[in-house]
Amino acid sequence: MYSGYLTLAERCSVCGLELARNDSGDGPAVLLIFVLGFLVVPVALIVSMNVDWPLWLHTVLWGTVILGLTLGMLRPAKAYFIALQYRHNRSAFTGGAES
Repeated sequence: MYSGYLTLAERCSVCGLELARNDSGDGPAVLLIFVLGFLVVPVALIVSMNVDWPLWLHTVLWGTVILGLTLGMLRPAKAYFIALQYRHNRSAFTGGAES
């Protein structure tokens, strides 16, 4: 599905579906911002209330956690959004008129 880290291939190597014309936009990034913010921020607050680490250590730790989770989940999120586009607007993938 991908020719690079986040670059879509022109066509699917298995079925030949034209992928390059369709893009997920900012949807996966926004989804991950909301989901990871909802999941990681409470954990970070609980940890900061129970341990006495310096502020710079919290910044490094939680910044690394958020960045790692975001980069790790971005490809699957983008694939999910493209799958949703295919499911709900298949004509855009086959070259037909968009509805």
